[in-house]
Amino acid sequence: MRNSQYKKLNDIFIQRWSPRAFSSKQVSDEDLLTCFEAARWAPSCFNEQPHIFVYAKQEEKLKKFQDILNESNRIWAQSAPVLVVVFAKKHFERNEKFNRWAEFDSGSAFMSFVLQAHMLGLVCHGMGGFDEEKSYEVCQVDPKKYQAMCVFAVGYQGEKEQLPPQLQEKESPNGRQELAKIVSENT
Repeated sequence: MRNSQYKKLNDIFIQRWSPRAFSSKQVSDEDLLTCFEAARWAPSCFNEQPHIFVYAKQEEKLKKFQDILNESNRIWAQSAPVLVVVFAKKHFERNEKFNRWAEFDSGSAFMSFVLQAHMLGLVCHGMGGFDEEKSYEVCQVDPKKYQAMCVFAVGYQGEKEQLPPQLQEKESPNGRQELAKIVSENT
């Protein structure tokens, strides 16, 4: 159901949401790499592309990525066939100055990935609840050079009945704030 009065708004923005129930169906390498390619084309300051994505889809490595998550996320994310950690490079490559836009640019790359995933019939769920220090260790990323931003699950949507009862209640698209609350002209 469309919940926007703006008829020119593409349905992809309204239909995309972040489910917690994931099917055990595996994501093909082609689809996963297509999503990473979409992220590669996201805009970034000075075209630095400060984001790196480290992912796991093989069972042994996936377990290590699951251990990064806090307990409330691990409960449902353990069924996702792919977990990805997003890092933002702290300094510009060209002059080693602090890149204050790296996190913004990495968020843009994440959204490009998510929208491409949606177009391929996949779902994604981003998580801020994770052990940042452990993410550097598991992903072998230097915390002096990169900031861990988020972990996200990728896969095919599963049935909400596979979730614990308290999460089944949350397993539906949610609304958004009114446009007037987030947009203002001139002030």
